[in-house]
Amino acid sequence: MLDAHPPRPKKETQIRRLFLWAAVVGAGFVLWFLPAPQGLETRAWQLFALFFTTILSIITGLLPILVASVLALSVTVLTGLLTPQEAYSGFSQGFILLIVAAFLVSQAVVKSGLGKRLGMMIVARFGRSTLGLAYSMLATDLLIAPAFPSNTARSGVLFPIVNALAHDSGSKVADGTRKRVGAYLMMNSMVGLSISSSFWFTAMAANPLGARIAEKFGVHITFGSWLLASALPGLLAFAAAPWVLMKIYPPELKETPDAPAKARAVLEKMGPVSRNEWITGAVFVTMVALWALSGVLPIDQTAVAFAGLGVLMVAGIFTMRDMQHQGEALSTLIWFSVLFTLSAYLDRFGFMQYVGGHIAHAVEGFSWPAVYLLLVVAYVLIHYLFVSQTAQLLALYGIFLEVGIHAGVPPYLLAMMLLFATNFNAAITPQGSSANVIFVSSEYMSSTELYRNGLVMTMLNMVIFVGVGTFWILLIS
Repeated sequence: MLDAHPPRPKKETQIRRLFLWAAVVGAGFVLWFLPAPQGLETRAWQLFALFFTTILSIITGLLPILVASVLALSVTVLTGLLTPQEAYSGFSQGFILLIVAAFLVSQAVVKSGLGKRLGMMIVARFGRSTLGLAYSMLATDLLIAPAFPSNTARSGVLFPIVNALAHDSGSKVADGTRKRVGAYLMMNSMVGLSISSSFWFTAMAANPLGARIAEKFGVHITFGSWLLASALPGLLAFAAAPWVLMKIYPPELKETPDAPAKARAVLEKMGPVSRNEWITGAVFVTMVALWALSGVLPIDQTAVAFAGLGVLMVAGIFTMRDMQHQGEALSTLIWFSVLFTLSAYLDRFGFMQYVGGHIAHAVEGFSWPAVYLLLVVAYVLIHYLFVSQTAQLLALYGIFLEVGIHAGVPPYLLAMMLLFATNFNAAITPQGSSANVIFVSSEYMSSTELYRNGLVMTMLNMVIFVGVGTFWILLIS
């Protein structure tokens, strides 16, 4: 039987790729040499042109995210857009180092056998279907989220379990079986983090920060009022996300009726918990406890991650030989640091405030429901330019809130919905949240898949929170 979709001839593929290169690079050059809009510095406009071209080259699949980021970094310095000190500043960010350290610790969890044991325990209880596994991981995230003021730290807890589930389901990147189960579960957990961060007031550091800004506009937000407002849309998003993702990004393996029995057999064969598992488990639990307490006590989360990694190396569970094979960690450190720097300086040069001001001007004269909807949609979509949820909140939350209240939008409604949006838009790009990066670095998902599925799932979140959450908040307020 003939293939219904025969592969394109090599020459045709090369021609299409050349045209794509010409379009992307050409768009970047046009933007670069266009005069900066009035009210915006030339370097801010040129940095936007570079950022736009970098992201476009990743979305279109022209360049891997690491290669595109390295080239962008070199251009910023060689053209004088940023000084070397400014361009390399992202590499000193503690939360980025936290991601790298957490990724390395997660590898030790897998190597020690603890990840496999935890994975088999979940499979034994929920493993009759991949969808069941997806819901169990989201439920785990939702339950531990209120104790974690860092969604990045929470990703470091969840990733080793998801990674072990993928490996023990016969789904690995190296042998081309990433889509069997792993890709779906990784994407599901990324989306789940955006929902759990929206659900709890203490699940993300930007939430209390946003509440303090809202106080200036007469809006008082507490743990209880946040939970009441998020309960209905959050639970609906929790229920819908794994099912919708199953439809748009289906795993190859959906039903596993024999998996629970096999998992119990594997657990029996593994026998008692080994020395390495006990040590890894103790380190892991201690790290989780200290991360959870970091919102109350002056504990540096990055130092906790490095301390845990150091103990595992002293115990011989994670060795220097293991370190030599962790190219993903170095790759993650480079590309995320670069994109964070570009985004941070777009904000520092005034580009974000410029865009926010124009959005404010554009909605003048509209009815408050129209202004409300336009502001929330714009706030979500503008996250394509940000590599930090907190940075977006600091740059635009107050501006958008002031514009909306001036237009007659109920203050509490807009304050809550923009705070929800700060979280539920996090999966729109691979770099949309530092919590995403550890899942992205697993390489189970391609850049194109990440952007496509991230947009669809973010739109789903927005439809649920805006469509249902708006009426719910107006009802309870």
